[in-house]
Amino acid sequence: MKIAILDGYVDEPSCLGVPPYIAPYPRYIWGMLKHLGVDSCGYFTIDAFRADAELQATLSEFDLLIVIAGAVVPGKYLGGMPLAKTELARVAIAKQNILVGPITLELTYRDRATETLQKFVIFELPFEERLYEHLDKILHAPTIEYNLNRFALLGAEIVKQHPDYPFVVCEMETYRGCYWSRCSFCIERFQRRWMRPPENVLAELERLYAHGARYFRLGRQTDFLTYMADFNNESPKPEPEKMRGFHEAIWRMCPNIKTLHLDNINPKTIATYPEESREVIKTIVQFQTAGNVAVFGLETADEQVIKANNLATLPEEVLFAVELVNELGKERGGNGMPKFLPGLNFVAGLKGETKETFDKNYEFLQGILDRGLLLRRINIRQVKILPGTPMAEFGYKNLRQHRKQFKAFKRRVREEIDREMLKRIIPFGTVIRDLRCEVQKGKIAFARQLGSYPILVGVAGEYERNRFLDAKVTEYGMRSITAIKYPLDINKARMHQIEAIPGIGSRTAARIVRYRPFESVDGLKGAVGKDIYIKVKEFVCV
Repeated sequence: MKIAILDGYVDEPSCLGVPPYIAPYPRYIWGMLKHLGVDSCGYFTIDAFRADAELQATLSEFDLLIVIAGAVVPGKYLGGMPLAKTELARVAIAKQNILVGPITLELTYRDRATETLQKFVIFELPFEERLYEHLDKILHAPTIEYNLNRFALLGAEIVKQHPDYPFVVCEMETYRGCYWSRCSFCIERFQRRWMRPPENVLAELERLYAHGARYFRLGRQTDFLTYMADFNNESPKPEPEKMRGFHEAIWRMCPNIKTLHLDNINPKTIATYPEESREVIKTIVQFQTAGNVAVFGLETADEQVIKANNLATLPEEVLFAVELVNELGKERGGNGMPKFLPGLNFVAGLKGETKETFDKNYEFLQGILDRGLLLRRINIRQVKILPGTPMAEFGYKNLRQHRKQFKAFKRRVREEIDREMLKRIIPFGTVIRDLRCEVQKGKIAFARQLGSYPILVGVAGEYERNRFLDAKVTEYGMRSITAIKYPLDINKARMHQIEAIPGIGSRTAARIVRYRPFESVDGLKGAVGKDIYIKVKEFVCV
């Protein structure tokens, strides 16, 4: 059989698979196919599918197409655009079609009755074992026991087919499910708890490394601090010695990793087990790479909303966690970013929300700013209600009722909190290293470091995609910064790049161009005068 995997990308509370990330799902499925003896298979992304009519025609001749999709925690993406539910009819083109991933949680009974959805065999989360049994049956393969860890090893080679390879971030699964499993809107309740043995995670990481992967995120879990903890306890307690040994093994096996980050941490764990959490965070700061972000699911600072939605953590516990991570992780690393900082998630539209909720959320953030604490990321989104969650019965009434308050709160945070945070996290003149250019718009190249929630940097100049460069910070947006390539060769720079240097206008830039070439940076002094020379020399070279 000719079988293809179409990666429509996923974005869920504990997993990201939007480029430059690749989620575990396509790797697992590729491993299943290899395990079952399938040689004629291919891996394609939804962006490639949209752009290539020839590819669409080719896939229509395949015997089976496995579509992975589901951006149930929607965001703004630079590297790719996730497949939308409205596109399912367009991709159901093979002789047989299978749909997996968190998108299946969005499908209502009415959706499933449509002609489009009738073209798919649908497997909801967790889908892997049922998908394997289905493939085993239709392929008439010899009976071989289901083994997800084996599939992970066999499927590691798929990273070479990713359009961003070798600049692809591999999302690594450590465990799934949530100890709390109570939040009214969260889809983790649909996952069965499964702790993945560290030797299996390490084996997969080593295999991916052997295939050229150098960027990793230990992101497929709800709370990294509780990886390898005993979930039979009343509340899982971090295991500092095990975590240190795990990180030491990573670097022993894969010594030239360029990015090693994590995603979620539950601040409740830090508040409940401060000493054990402190030791694990020390290990994270020591062994993971700079620019790392621990996302905390605060969701709201309104205790009435916390109670109504069974949220895990109180505002004072989140504040304690923010202080601890700042204490241990705010030191600047070699790539120009603080080593390890917290981030916060806010969700609007939950049960119990009032107009005053937005004031409480803003006051909480202002308090963090007033204390001199740093937040690398503040994510503000509207709740996405999925069938089967407690929010499904409540619906979107609060979103409709508080639309103005939500927009005003979000705008105020972006203008008054985010920009000030950026100035503190990355002060003017900071050199940010290893920026990967991704998109060119006019005379600005948009670049990011490869890792968790990287800063978007607009770099003056034209640079080809996948060019890596260092840049010096010059200006601040609300959630992004402007920078100049560092050092900028003053003899080769274009006019608009020279004008982007702070304190340099078009007339001065024209004078510099007229007097070029310079034999040394000091030669600029005669062209622009001492005062402007002092401003320019910190940005340029010859």
